[in-house]
Amino acid sequence: MLPSQALRALAETGAVAADAPLAAGQIQPASLDLRLGRRAWRVRASFLAGAGRSVADRLSDFAMHEMSLEPGAVLETGCVYVVELMERLALPADVSGAANAKSSTGRLDVFTRVIADRGVEFDRVPQGYAGPLYAEISPRTFSVLARAGDRLTQLRLRRGAAGLDDAEHAAIHAALGLVDGEALIDGGVGFSVDLSAQAAGAMSGVVGWKARRHSALIDLGRLDAYDPLDFWDPVRPGRAGEVILDPGAFYILVSRESVHVPPDCAAEMAPYMAVAGEFRVHYAGFFDPGFGHGPAGGAGSRAVLEVRCHEAPFALEHGQTVGRLVYERMAERPEILYGRDIGSTYQAQGLRLSKHFRAA
Repeated sequence: MLPSQALRALAETGAVAADAPLAAGQIQPASLDLRLGRRAWRVRASFLAGAGRSVADRLSDFAMHEMSLEPGAVLETGCVYVVELMERLALPADVSGAANAKSSTGRLDVFTRVIADRGVEFDRVPQGYAGPLYAEISPRTFSVLARAGDRLTQLRLRRGAAGLDDAEHAAIHAALGLVDGEALIDGGVGFSVDLSAQAAGAMSGVVGWKARRHSALIDLGRLDAYDPLDFWDPVRPGRAGEVILDPGAFYILVSRESVHVPPDCAAEMAPYMAVAGEFRVHYAGFFDPGFGHGPAGGAGSRAVLEVRCHEAPFALEHGQTVGRLVYERMAERPEILYGRDIGSTYQAQGLRLSKHFRAA
């Protein structure tokens, strides 16, 4: 995984280029924030470019109308949009990319993924890719006001395969601690849900938040601005300590374990499906080097879980395993770490909504 200094070097050589100079804070310890460009299209269906075709060519088949994001535009719940991104790539032959929604995007239940020309997978940029990037955006619960320059997605670049096997996960956990307590290691490090009345950072008795449908518009540029109770209902456990998830509803919960991403590693929260397909945890999953790292001000950081239930109501219980963190090695230690020194929003977090909402 390429660290911040390597990302900056790629920008200086033109391998990562943009319509406007990179903004302050856009380069993170192991990722690059991608900015919305000025043009967006409402499309009738999600699509991939496909082998030998460009996104621009496919837009002629799917676009319903074009809109400008320079003054700002409302992206409505239940609609699908494609937005050109400011950044474009001319990657070295041995460098590939993977994209994901930023944490704040996922916590607003705004589903987004990156599309590249000739792409046959979402959120994947092949080795040596040269061309533009686009974001597909579909708000699920809240309609949002978006503008050119807003950052909804992020890109990681890597050389080769950086993933760790179970033995390597176990060795790093033994040496540095990847979660507090004993680690369940199987294709990554397992974590469980905290439904206790003492969930980290929670107000009295609240273990999560359930999104309200048909709420007001959220301006993506307004931070620490909205009252949570205008958009969310507090979730409290039942008598047996369980939470019944309603089909189709969107929840913010928190992990029971504190999480640690050492400076020489990055991590990704793998989406988790229950065996019967009842619910999915976490749509946005990059964890940068330094998250939960004590010297970077992160001791005790929890993982926030974005949860949606599907076919049937599901009883979620305290301590139930709901997902796993998959770690990867950094090519070298980043010159910056996630945390207090760069003003990272979610360091040392407990149960936490997106940064658009005031602390409950």
